[in-house]
Amino acid sequence: MTKKRRHRRNNVNATQKATLNKDAAGSEEVGDRLSKLPNDILLNILERVDTLDAIRTCILSKRMMKLCTELSQFFLSCSSIPGHNVRTNSEYVRTNSAVAHVTDNILSTKSPEITISKLKIRFILMQPDCYTIGKSVARTMATQKVGAAEFEIITEKIHKKCSPADLLDHAKQFNDFFSACLDAFAGLKRLWLRNMRFGESDIPNILSTCKLLESLHLTNCDSGMNSVVQLEHAKLTELEVKYGKFEIVELTCLPKLQRVSYKGWFNSHKGPLYFGFVPQLSKLRLTKIGTRPTRTLELSQLLDNVPHIGNLHLDFQSEKIWVLPESPKLLRPVLSQLQQVNLDNLSEGCDLAWTMFILEAAPSLKELCITVLDHWCNMVMRDK
Repeated sequence: MTKKRRHRRNNVNATQKATLNKDAAGSEEVGDRLSKLPNDILLNILERVDTLDAIRTCILSKRMMKLCTELSQFFLSCSSIPGHNVRTNSEYVRTNSAVAHVTDNILSTKSPEITISKLKIRFILMQPDCYTIGKSVARTMATQKVGAAEFEIITEKIHKKCSPADLLDHAKQFNDFFSACLDAFAGLKRLWLRNMRFGESDIPNILSTCKLLESLHLTNCDSGMNSVVQLEHAKLTELEVKYGKFEIVELTCLPKLQRVSYKGWFNSHKGPLYFGFVPQLSKLRLTKIGTRPTRTLELSQLLDNVPHIGNLHLDFQSEKIWVLPESPKLLRPVLSQLQQVNLDNLSEGCDLAWTMFILEAAPSLKELCITVLDHWCNMVMRDK
């Protein structure tokens, strides 16, 4: 019996070795194929994938390792949002440290003669990694030309697990990091923040420092319950706000703003947005689950200062419709340039007849898309 077991174990080991040898041979074959490609094609391939994956690929040969210093586009990411279990969190922490190390290593050894056309870094807001990333990017911006630079900052806790104290703590961590790396933020084109409750002047301060910013995403961010935030910026072209407890977001002076998206705003009496000076705004998307009584939006008032709205997307996701049908005479001045309309997740009661007020007020309309949420299992019902 003992001899048979040993013989079987030897067979298993032989099979494992054969499999490993086959995998190694396959990797070498892939490496050989890649290494035979011209440098410009290899660089094009490497710049289309996550930079950490590109580096792992380059380890296959010395020639490819040299290409890492010639990359002009970088995407370094700690992967998805952490927070579901301890093991996953520890993996995110390790990956975050790897992102910080690779960022510092690549940017410090990169040839200054090669312009960085795109630099996107997604990382967790935790010390010392975020400081390593911020200071490396700041040094690079001071010595090299950097085109589109982007920070996507994730917190250690996901929103569902964040208490009000956690939101305040995240904002404090960010403000400390922000103050320590002002030069890096001053050169950003895109910024995405999550799960932070700022002070009244924090968001305006961020915008005044990020003078090159073109895109701002705020997810589960606010300045406290029923807070009002006023946004002014010379170059911002895109704003996306998801959730948060703002009473109203006032777009006071944004001369280059073209696209606005607001999802799940807090129930307020003032409405989600105030449009001040936004002469180039052309695309607006509003998404809300109407589960509680809320102010019904009147498009004629909401868009009164928006002269060229061309694309309007309204997503309802429930049986409550939070847009008031209005007289075409009132709407025509603000919808005269409207060309595309999307009305998503309307309840069954809101058929084509409900949309007539928009059709009659938009003489330039070219495209109308309507989806009806007709299954009660998927519909969010209004609180009784």
